[in-house]
Formats: sequence, C-alpha cells, structure tokens
Amino acid sequence: MNIHEYQAKQLLEQYNIPVPAGAPATSVQGFKTALASIDSAEVVVKSQIHAGGRGKGTFTDGFKGGVKVVGSKEEAEEIAQRMLGNTLVTHQTGPEGRTVHTVYFTAACDIEKEYYLAILMDRETSKPVIIASTEGGVDIEEVAENSPEKIVKVYIDPTLGLQAYQCREVAFALGFEGDQFKQMQKLIKGLYRLFWEKDTSMVEINPLIETPEGQIVALDAKINFDENALYRHPDVQAMRDLNEEDPKEVEASEYNLNYIALDGNIACLVNGAGLAMATMDIIKHYGGSPANFLDVGGSADEEQVTAAFKIILTDPKVKGILVNIFGGIMKCDIIAKGVIGAAKSVDISVPLVVRLEGTNVEEGKRLLTESGLNIVSAETLDEAAKKIVEQAGA
Repeated sequence: MNIHEYQAKQLLEQYNIPVPAGAPATSVQGFKTALASIDSAEVVVKSQIHAGGRGKGTFTDGFKGGVKVVGSKEEAEEIAQRMLGNTLVTHQTGPEGRTVHTVYFTAACDIEKEYYLAILMDRETSKPVIIASTEGGVDIEEVAENSPEKIVKVYIDPTLGLQAYQCREVAFALGFEGDQFKQMQKLIKGLYRLFWEKDTSMVEINPLIETPEGQIVALDAKINFDENALYRHPDVQAMRDLNEEDPKEVEASEYNLNYIALDGNIACLVNGAGLAMATMDIIKHYGGSPANFLDVGGSADEEQVTAAFKIILTDPKVKGILVNIFGGIMKCDIIAKGVIGAAKSVDISVPLVVRLEGTNVEEGKRLLTESGLNIVSAETLDEAAKKIVEQAGA
C-alpha cells in the first residue's frame, strides 16, 4: 500500500525525523487554515498523488508543474486552486493522469546539499538494506546507471537489527562531519525503526537535505507498506486513499480477491498465484495480452466467483475471458456455479474459455454443459490459451 507525501511526513515526525512544517488541505475552504500553520512567507505547494515526477508534470488544462515554490501565502492559495480537482499527468501516471484531491503546503527550505536515503527489503538476500547517495534530488535509477560508485549499500541482519557502526558507516560515506554526523546517525536509527515497526517494504527520502544552518531535513518522502501486514496497523490502514486506486481493485479487495488490472484484453480468472502467473505467461506466449491478474484463492465461494466475473466485465478492454482452475481446496463445481451465477446476473458478451481440472471436475463440467451458456471447454492450459487468444482476436 502506498500513502501520500504528507502522510509519510507525519510518520517521519513520529520517529523524530526532521521535516519542514507543512499541512494538507482537501478543499479551498481549508487552504487558509493549512497555511496558517506555516511560519514562512515562501511556501511550496505540492499536488498529492501516488506517482512520481509531479514537479515536471502537466495538468490536462495546460497548467505546468504539480510542485510550485511561491513567495507568498496569497499566491500559494491561487496555485492550490489551479491544482485541486485538476488532473495531473506525469511519466508515472500514464496519459490518463491522476486527479488531485489533496494539496500539501510546506515551508520552503534553503538547500546547501542534497542526498538520497532509503531503506528497503532486498529480495535476494532477504535482508533490509540501506541505500544512500550524495546524488539526491534525482531518480536513484539514474544515479545507478550513470554513477554507480556514488551509491552506498549497507545490509542489515534482521536477527540483530541495525547496529551503531552501520549508522556511522552510512554517515561517513555521505561525507558528514561534526554535528551533522551525529544528526545523520540519529536520523538513520529513526528511519530504521519506522521501516521495521510499521512493516514497510520501503521508506525513501529524496532529497534529504543539509540546510545552510547545518540542519539535516527530510524534504520529500515516500513509504510503501507490506499489505499482508496491514492488519497489525489500523493507523496505517486509515491512510489508504481509495481515490488513488483502480475501482476494480478496491471492489475486489472487499471480496478478498487478489486482483490487479493490466493493459491487455484477455481477462484471467484463476485459483492460486503461481497458476495465475503461468496462465498470463502462456497467454503472452500465444500472442495475447492479459487484462488482469485475478487469483480467487483456494477457498472462494460462489458469491466471490460471481463478484470476480462482474469485476472482470467492468473493464471495457476485455475481449475474452479465460477461466483456469485446478481444483484442490477450491472445487471445480463451485467455480462452475459461480460462472453460471455471473452469467445470470451480468451479460457475458465476450468469448469464454474454461479449463477445469482436479476435485469435482466432472461435476463442474456437467454443470457448465447443462447451463446452456456459450462456453468453450479446454482440456489443457495450452489448449485453453490458444483458443482464447484466437477467439479474442488478440
């Protein structure tokens, strides 16, 4: 799960990590209240969307820049009015962009030097890793490609936790001395506590700045959370912004379905994440393109399967549906009843290929055959993929 910058800054403050004074606003009426909390004439106005590249983005009405530095609070209000409710397009949003529902006002800071600092879970080593660089303010991927020697990585043994010498190693590698050296060590300790205690998958500060007065401040922040651990953090769950999520994915989560929208035109309904990945791979192999990842899990009931079909069919790009079920805990006859139930409540007007195997497979096939639905059966996944790609015209 992602959160907005202003929410990430609130979490940083809880862990004693310095951030500029700031406040969000979700309405024009809230602008003055938010700005009143900032003791600075120079203000940064930031559009809050779950995407990078906001500063270089363009709104659909032609207004450029989702991040603006202005010299007065009056001007900040004017700029915020241009942003709020407008659609911002960046290199990460795609051409459809994202509508701005929240604007974040923050005090402007003088910058002596910019740095990059992040902690994330390294999948290869199964360890948290601190990534730091003296090249802050730009994409870390760009630094890795052009100046890899300027990136510092420190791996943390999860059984031991962050050690004091590792904080010193990072601070030294970034060139800090004296009081800034001490500030940096304290900041890294706080950041790791946040990373670990909140079950995050990544915390990133870019840029981390040194001011002319020698203060180390987190100027921008991004935090991602492990969704499987959110049940332990109701405070984090409360930060979820459904406006930033695909409505189909939101509805799927209400039925405990694992759904991710993709760009293709062949919808997949599968039980088990591994089988879902294999199904998408074989669709691509035969020239098709998956419209989604949808894992109904091993214990879905008829209601959940019906809901899955309804969600699939709300995607206008879908030109065909492939149901691929290997019955173990999930029985084939349950899937068949779900398919039939969905057909009775929604119009399945696109080709539908069903491959069933496993527990109660014969009963499942019988139910589908006797349903009178226009269903194409397949005995193997290979056969099913060929048929749906052909019928969907992919």
